[in-house]
Amino acid sequence: MMLKPTRMMLALIAVAAAPVFAQNVATVNGKAIPASKVDQVVKQVVAQGQQPDSPQLREMIKKDLIGREVLIQEADKQGFGTKAEVKAAIENARQSIIINAMLADYLKKNPVKEADMKAEYDKYKSAMGEKEYHSRHILVATEQEAKDIIAKLKNGGKFEELAKVSKDGSANNGGDLGWMTPGKLVKPFADAMVALKNGEITQTPVKTEFGFHVIKMEESRAVKLPSFDEVKGQINEAMQQRKIATLREELTAKAKIQ
Repeated sequence: MMLKPTRMMLALIAVAAAPVFAQNVATVNGKAIPASKVDQVVKQVVAQGQQPDSPQLREMIKKDLIGREVLIQEADKQGFGTKAEVKAAIENARQSIIINAMLADYLKKNPVKEADMKAEYDKYKSAMGEKEYHSRHILVATEQEAKDIIAKLKNGGKFEELAKVSKDGSANNGGDLGWMTPGKLVKPFADAMVALKNGEITQTPVKTEFGFHVIKMEESRAVKLPSFDEVKGQINEAMQQRKIATLREELTAKAKIQ
């Protein structure tokens, strides 16, 4: 004998069935788009700080997934997935995703230490020095040319005018090199520059790998470096890339490459 379903029985059936329907947010030509896919995209968007989770965001993502499904179905229908260049691109993307996942896990297990970052910052700070300098120069090919320019300067020649013969880009702005720290310059040039007082010009040509320089000191000032906390993220990123490069080199050395 069949029992007539009560309201309670119908309610229980509805509750039990609800999760099944909730598993999919839409169906496109018979292909279901699972709610878990929306959740996954929402999680990524929120983690990147683009938007907070909201009904509007979920609706936007749902529409985007529907649009993508419509397009991929049409692309498959036209056979784009079987094209050699598309297969190659898919394989490259697959490799990149897997490699990036492995490297992310490697960095998680081998994080850059705070002490190492601080040591790197101190090293950078030491290399930069305590002062930065605003100088001009005239770069020529031969020592005699540089001596002739120094002679003209001693006789009242204007540095900015004579700098027009300089064989680098500074010739267009009177030899102006702007503000620089010695650590960014080749040593012979840096040594000669820091030895000058404001307004002084080198009395002998300065030879570097680029040619012969005549240098004029404009002014100097205490260098303003960002604090460790301000550049900590950049240092961490740079040291992570170094770790990855070392790992790649170690794996390459162990690999049998013919």
